[in-house]
Amino acid sequence: MDLTRRHFVASTLAAVPLLGAARINSRINGVTIGVQSYSFRDRPLDAAIAAMKEIGLGSVEMYSGHVEPKGTREELRKWRTSVDLSEFKKVRQKFDAAGIDLYAYNYSFREDFTDEEIDRGFQMAKAMGVKVITASSNVTTAKRIDPFAKKHKIRVGMHNHSNIKPNEFATPQNFADAMAGMSEYICVNLDIGHFTAANFDPVDYLDKNAGRIVTLHIKDRKKNQGPNLPFGEGDTPIKQVLQLMKKKKLTMPANIEYEYKGADTVAEVRKCFEYCKQALSS
Repeated sequence: MDLTRRHFVASTLAAVPLLGAARINSRINGVTIGVQSYSFRDRPLDAAIAAMKEIGLGSVEMYSGHVEPKGTREELRKWRTSVDLSEFKKVRQKFDAAGIDLYAYNYSFREDFTDEEIDRGFQMAKAMGVKVITASSNVTTAKRIDPFAKKHKIRVGMHNHSNIKPNEFATPQNFADAMAGMSEYICVNLDIGHFTAANFDPVDYLDKNAGRIVTLHIKDRKKNQGPNLPFGEGDTPIKQVLQLMKKKKLTMPANIEYEYKGADTVAEVRKCFEYCKQALSS
């Protein structure tokens, strides 16, 4: 199966204007509200970009599933290590044409990645002109990632989930262990919903560790491994987090990650955006 060409021919058929559109401004009282494109996992990249533009979200962390083909693990590894990097420049052009800042690429380094596969993630990010990679990685994998991050001068934000498991990110100590002895390029992508569900305080963690946090994922969950819920219905202190970002003039984006069940993705992400606007209105 020729995943390389077949996948990208399908995803880059739309003509890309030579000049980018006027930038969409989704900065609210000094805080950049963006989106993880995983929120639009129900549609291909072009439709996801159209949805972001319709809602008015001007910053994005792109989910790898919006560019990677489906296939077996070995097929995916082959694609990652052989795809023409010029195709990622075309992806950047699409966001530029829509007036959306492609801030980060979500590429989740895992223990089974080869060194070549790790390095190619950084090459893809550079081709798209991004300085941040986010990763649902393993704690011990940070040691393998760090030399590549330093070489390419790209920060890697480790993403947490709520289930506390060996060698997975969930607790403050997991982040500390990963960053211990590493360069400044090993950082944190703090998911405040998962952090809350694991019974930790995202406001306190952000206040004390803002210098190593490259992005935030904004979602609402109940404590004690509770479910994802519409913004405002869970225990996650979304407003307090956003207000702290405003107070401290933090520049990393707060990315909406829509994961609860809703009837219409665009309508629900718009509601999430409006909630964030309201939280920052005072």
